[in-house]
Amino acid sequence: MARYIELGEDGAGVVDAARLLQEGHLVAFPTDTVYGLGAHLRRPDAIQKLYVSKGRPEGKPIPVLVSDPECVSVLATSVPPVAQELMQRFFPGPLTVVVPAADSVPPQVTAGSGSVGVRMPNHQLALAIIRECGGSLAVTSANLSGVRECLTADEVMQQLGSELVYVLNGPPAPGGIPSTVVDATVVPPVVRRVGALPIDLLLDAVPELRRANGHATARVEDG
Repeated sequence: MARYIELGEDGAGVVDAARLLQEGHLVAFPTDTVYGLGAHLRRPDAIQKLYVSKGRPEGKPIPVLVSDPECVSVLATSVPPVAQELMQRFFPGPLTVVVPAADSVPPQVTAGSGSVGVRMPNHQLALAIIRECGGSLAVTSANLSGVRECLTADEVMQQLGSELVYVLNGPPAPGGIPSTVVDATVVPPVVRRVGALPIDLLLDAVPELRRANGHATARVEDG
């Protein structure tokens, strides 16, 4: 059964959440978009639990949240110039950038794709947890696959309460829409998902994207 982690006035919940993640448990916590469900990157067993707990198809890669843009260089074999430009412009924020995955990224994260989606959330609580775990975490939305994303700890409990997860009883996630996803592993780069970052803002900021995608539209998929 799922259990709450109380945040506490002294922020002890952040330390507790990080400890549980390091021990191989799954922890749900708020981000700037929706509540996320995280697993430590050094615990492939925990990453596998993400698929099972959500009922997520195993062929679907899991994004990685980072506490600093510099952490991306550890996760990627290379960071294409367009990816660097996107990160400089929109990190932290609701944008996931797909880059070529380094060998250090567990295969459970890449799902055989050879790439990894990275994002730096604009949310101090999420960043604190990620930082305590070494700067990166495998994180997907804390909901059953195909079901509405969760904005509160109670909503996570309603969907995942029967699973062996921990839920940080923090403030509601302020966003409600998953991140926009840009694939920088292909030339020209492609908008794979239109989400919380307005597409016009994205295309205006990076002309290369506008040339490649025009008036891009896409269904917002489960994260």
